[in-house]
Amino acid sequence: MAQVLEFKLPDLGEGLTGAEIVRWLVEVGEVVAVDQPVVEVETAKAMVDVPCPYGGVVTARFGEEGAEVPVGAPLITVAVDGPADEDGPPAGERRSATDGSRADGARADGSRAEDARAEGSGNVLVGYGTSAAPARRRRVRPGRPAPSAPVTSPTSVPSTANGRAATATAAAVGRASGAPDRTAEAVDGPVPVISPLVRRLARQNGLDLREMVGSGPEGLILRADVEYALRAAATQTGKVRTPVAEPHPRVPQAQAPAREPSQAHAPAVGAPAAPETVRIPLKGIRGVMADKLSRSRTEIPDATCWVDADATELMRARDAMRRFAEERPRSPAAGGTKISVLALLARICTAALARFPELNSSVDMAAREVVRHPAVHLGFAAQTERGLVVPVVRDAHTRNAESLTAEFARLTEAARTGTLTPADLTGGTFTLNNYGVFGVDGSTPIINHPEAAMLGVGRIVPKPWVHEGELAVRQVVQLSLTFDHRVCDGGTAGGFLRYVADCVEQPAVLLRTL
Repeated sequence: MAQVLEFKLPDLGEGLTGAEIVRWLVEVGEVVAVDQPVVEVETAKAMVDVPCPYGGVVTARFGEEGAEVPVGAPLITVAVDGPADEDGPPAGERRSATDGSRADGARADGSRAEDARAEGSGNVLVGYGTSAAPARRRRVRPGRPAPSAPVTSPTSVPSTANGRAATATAAAVGRASGAPDRTAEAVDGPVPVISPLVRRLARQNGLDLREMVGSGPEGLILRADVEYALRAAATQTGKVRTPVAEPHPRVPQAQAPAREPSQAHAPAVGAPAAPETVRIPLKGIRGVMADKLSRSRTEIPDATCWVDADATELMRARDAMRRFAEERPRSPAAGGTKISVLALLARICTAALARFPELNSSVDMAAREVVRHPAVHLGFAAQTERGLVVPVVRDAHTRNAESLTAEFARLTEAARTGTLTPADLTGGTFTLNNYGVFGVDGSTPIINHPEAAMLGVGRIVPKPWVHEGELAVRQVVQLSLTFDHRVCDGGTAGGFLRYVADCVEQPAVLLRTL
């Protein structure tokens, strides 16, 4: 007899309380192995593939794609040690997470099930550990529905139950046409239905569940079976029939209007439809950034100063580094990476923070202390399809321009593909924001709480500039510094910004700190 185990959303760490379902990786009726990813979720930090610590047949999924799921809420149910799929391995045959070997098929069923339960999962999930779940069965008392209702795919019937679905369809078609049902016999005893939602759906649409054969494990009638039968009956009779169903208790649904609008206010025939108000939920990464920016504006008394700088020599230095690497690729000084402007600006920032450590700090209002950080963990703003993220380069003060370039490239690609980890997005002490890539010259950045400062860099463009007493066309950039006025005064902030501008105009100044 199969035992149905419930896999709940584990604690993904970093104080996260929930996640959004992005994409299901398994279907109902599919055989899953131990530690196989079953769902892709988006937390407030990053995209995560969640592995299931059980091996067996998926009997139900909870939540549609796009739904918010709190930590501890069920994700799927798995029938372990149950009957095998027609074309797949036995559900009870589970692969070890340590040596990859499968359980010996020659062993007795009881021994194999016991060993499978003892193996457990190799992935450490908070709330699950590495041992198997206790061998408990979910019991349903007579006359009482199960505590949770499975959400199954409403558009298709699992491939492992085509014959059973056809039987259920034929029964429904026969009843709709008035013909006697000879495809299925009445089932004695309790109806094989776990979900109260399935019972309600069948009752509201006049469907007798005793005349159906389910497509789930051991004939379990699923929601997809009922909807499939109703659609087939409607097609046979030529009537358009929409199954009546109440919203699933675990999946938030849009509330239907209480009543239809009166005809007096109805739009005229042929008139253009009025634009509808669009509401976009602040969740996931966008929600976290909204909270962070709001908190920054509320708690931090920030101030901004800016200066224009001649970046011609900085650009020449960058070009000289690239030419040297191309002309002398075998030289140890050439390196293997083309140095980016962002890496040079980051190197300038770390040198400036060494001179003005007040800006590499945060404020602890509970203790009423300014906390100066010994290491520079440099964050940089990156725009992605899911919103603004700030990856962090660890120990940026110990890296040279080549190492910074490589790390920026790695984190930018991870941000673009959505594979940043929570560790990549936390722990920053200072942020560099290059908004010049958007074609703008200046901005007043919002400090990334709980940091104390952010340097903004505009686009580098040719402009008229007085150079050595004469008017010339030079590469000019605007630098802006937003800082927490609690950690320092304007003199310190101005000194930091002026040092950065001097290094941009004369990169040789950096040689004094190397």
